[in-house]
Amino acid sequence: RHTSPRPDQWASAAAGSMAAGAASAGSGAPVPGPGAVLIGDRLYSGVLITLENCLLPEHTLRFTPSMSSGLDPDTETELRVTGCELIQAAGILLRLPQVAMATGQVLFQRFFYTKSFVKHSMEHVSMACVHLASKIEEAPRRIRDVINVFHRLRHLREKKKPVPLILDQEYVNLKNQIIKAERRVLKELGFCVHVKHPHKIIVMYLQVLECERNQHLVQTSWNYMNDSLRTDVFVRFQPESIACACIYLAARTLEIPLPNRPHWFLLFGATEEEIQEICLKILQLYTRKKVDLSDLESKIEKKKLAIEEAKAQAKGLVPEGAPGLDNTAGFSPIPKNESPKEAKGNKPSPLPVQAMKNAKRKTEGAKRMSSNSPVNGVQKGRESRSRSGSRDQSYSRSPSRSASPKHRYALCIRASLRVSFGSRSAYGAVK
Repeated sequence: RHTSPRPDQWASAAAGSMAAGAASAGSGAPVPGPGAVLIGDRLYSGVLITLENCLLPEHTLRFTPSMSSGLDPDTETELRVTGCELIQAAGILLRLPQVAMATGQVLFQRFFYTKSFVKHSMEHVSMACVHLASKIEEAPRRIRDVINVFHRLRHLREKKKPVPLILDQEYVNLKNQIIKAERRVLKELGFCVHVKHPHKIIVMYLQVLECERNQHLVQTSWNYMNDSLRTDVFVRFQPESIACACIYLAARTLEIPLPNRPHWFLLFGATEEEIQEICLKILQLYTRKKVDLSDLESKIEKKKLAIEEAKAQAKGLVPEGAPGLDNTAGFSPIPKNESPKEAKGNKPSPLPVQAMKNAKRKTEGAKRMSSNSPVNGVQKGRESRSRSGSRDQSYSRSPSRSASPKHRYALCIRASLRVSFGSRSAYGAVK
């Protein structure tokens, strides 16, 4: 719970800091800043935890990290709206309470004012915000359920038939990425994940205005409040101002008069400039055109490639006039002319090679027939004729049917021995 010090604590802290400031001024030490507390002999800086810490300053809103990565403001706005719509749709399918969906959208908006859409996946951060918000609002959901819901939403968005999610290694990697994204959100927000929602404030203000019985006005104000979660008003204005703007816009839409002498919202600390700016932000949602998420993702991929190419040129890996990283053949130092499958397919077939070996063996047999020297008591010509006959039978594809199975087996044994030993003496000894 965010609490602020009591007035007596502020007085004692101020007195201690003034005393310490006087002492340090006389000793030449640096003067501590406001909010310092003197405890004993040591001076400690004060810590003030309020909701104002969650409201971003103007310079952060003016130039975001996504703009520094080269992303134009319109694309960033579309990514913010699309991410919040995904969180809302996923929360409905997961049957989360509305307060959990609202918390997830506010955390999503806060995170991408500290990190860039180019360097972090919008869909992964959306899953992480849904999972984190469900635990914050005490309605926890499993990561597997969150992944299944976003998987179904993607198929519906791409107009494909929804199929069950396969629990393979890709699913395990996605689950680990969501866990890391959740930790990154907590780290960037400094574990300050408290969100003060103005939904209850709307009901309270309408009770003060004696309009709580007008159910149409209450429901319309509530709807504008839920739609404003897609914008960045929750990181720019106080929840009281947002509640007043939603009531103001609902009353103008339904043509319901509210006190204006003086204006009713001045009673709750809101200004007319803030209300007008919040109303314009909400009305801009209804004039935007529907965008395709695949187009936004392609723009982000182009920015990623441009950043990687700039880094490579800065390191000297790529010359200035070299093609971009999307052209992989030009970027590779040794371009490959053919794929491994094509190279494998261009190899000669083993059948012609075997035919060449058989022809070589036949020529060697013919040379042996020309000599007449006896080997093991058998004339060379007779042996060569028997060898040539056996060789013809062994190398022919269809051997003679007249030969018996034992004779064919003996011919095969002789041919194998001739190939393995290669000498006549060994062949004759085995024979």
